[in-house]
Amino acid sequence: MSTKTRMSGNEAVAHAIKQINPDVMPAFPITPSTEIPQFVATMIANGEIDTEFIPVESEHSAMSAAMGASAAGARAITATSSCGMALMWEVLYVAASSRLPIVMALVNRGLTGPLNINAEHSDSMGARDSGWIQIYAENNQEVYDNFLQAHRIAEHKDVHLPVMICQDGFITSHAVQNITLWDDGPIKRFVGEYEPEHYLLKEDESLAVGPYAVSPYCMEAKKAQAEAMKRARKVILDVAKEFEELTGQHYGFFEEYQLEDAEYAVVAIGSVCGTAKDAVDAMRAKGVKAGLLKIRVFRPFPGEEIGEALKHCKAIAIMDRSESYSSQGGPLGAEVTAALYRAKATAETVNIMYGLSGRDVKVEDMEQVYESLRKLAAGEEHFAEYPYLGLRDGTENVLSRQ
Repeated sequence: MSTKTRMSGNEAVAHAIKQINPDVMPAFPITPSTEIPQFVATMIANGEIDTEFIPVESEHSAMSAAMGASAAGARAITATSSCGMALMWEVLYVAASSRLPIVMALVNRGLTGPLNINAEHSDSMGARDSGWIQIYAENNQEVYDNFLQAHRIAEHKDVHLPVMICQDGFITSHAVQNITLWDDGPIKRFVGEYEPEHYLLKEDESLAVGPYAVSPYCMEAKKAQAEAMKRARKVILDVAKEFEELTGQHYGFFEEYQLEDAEYAVVAIGSVCGTAKDAVDAMRAKGVKAGLLKIRVFRPFPGEEIGEALKHCKAIAIMDRSESYSSQGGPLGAEVTAALYRAKATAETVNIMYGLSGRDVKVEDMEQVYESLRKLAAGEEHFAEYPYLGLRDGTENVLSRQ
C-alpha cells in the first residue's frame, strides 16, 4: 500500500527519517537544509519517533557527534548544506576512513564566494574525493526513495562507508511536488535494524576508532577503503532491485531517457534533468534524435557503464553545476570525458557550465544545447573553450563562450 500526497523535498527526507527512526541526529541549521532537523525535532517532541536529537554549536561538531554515535554502535544521521559541509571538511574524511556508515542529507547550495544561498553542486563536488558514497536526486520522489535505501547501502558488511543523499537547494528542497509515500511497515522491514558487528560499547571487545596510522599501515587502510567503494557498486544495485520489488520504483547508477538510439545526448545530475527530458521530447517531435543520461550515483563513479551507454552518440554535452577552475570545465565533465576515452567513443563532446548560484535553466535553453550538439556533430559549431549556458552577455537562450 502507498499514499499519494504533495510535499517538499525537505519534508520528504524528514518523512523518510521518521520511517527509519534513527538512533541519533546531531545537526546545526543552515539554509536550505534547516527544515530537515526542524521537522525531525518536531517529530521527537510529538512522540512520533524516539531519535536522540543533539543540538550542536557548528557543523563540524554535528559530524563529530555523528561519528561518535556511529562508532558507539548507533545509527546516526545529519543534514547540512554548502558552507556547513565545508566546515565538516576535516571530519568528512575521518568518517569515511573510519568506515562509519553515517547517512547525511545534503541540500546542494553553492559555496560562498560571492555569498549566495541557491542551488549549485560545488559543495558535494568539492567533497567527491572524501570517500563518501554520493547519490543524487532529480525530484522529491527520488530524494525520498534514495534516503530510504541509504542505510542499507552504508551499513552493508561489504561497504561500511558513509553516504550523502543530495538534492538541489530550493528547486526540490522547498518546492512542493506530487509524491508517493510507502507504508511504514514494509519500509521498516526493508531498512531493518542496525546491528553492527564491531563497535566501541560492545562488551568484551577492545576497539580503537581513528587512531594515528603510521606509514607501514596507512596506505593499506586507504586501499581497503577504495576496495569498499568498489564493492558498493554491487550493493547499490542489489538494494535498488529489492526496493523496486517492494515499491515498483526502478533505480540504477543512472537513468537513460530516450538514449538507446540517440545521436545527441546530454549528461547531467539533479533537477535540471526534468527540464532536459522536456527538451528531449520537444527535439524528438522535430525529428532530432536527442537523449539524456541522468547520473544518480556519482560515487562510486560508474565510468565503464556510462562510456558504454554513450559510445554510440555523435555528440555529447556534459553539464556541470560546479566550476572546478581547472580551465577545462567541471568535475562531471572531466570524469565523463575520461569514461568516454576508455570506451573508445568517437563522439564530439562539450562540457557546459550551467545553473551556477541558482541561475534558471529553461526548456528552451536545453533545446539550444541539443541544437548546438547537432551543429557540433556536423562540423558547423566549434567550442575552443567550455561554454557557459545563459550568461548575461546581451543574448538570450544561447551558449555563451568564455
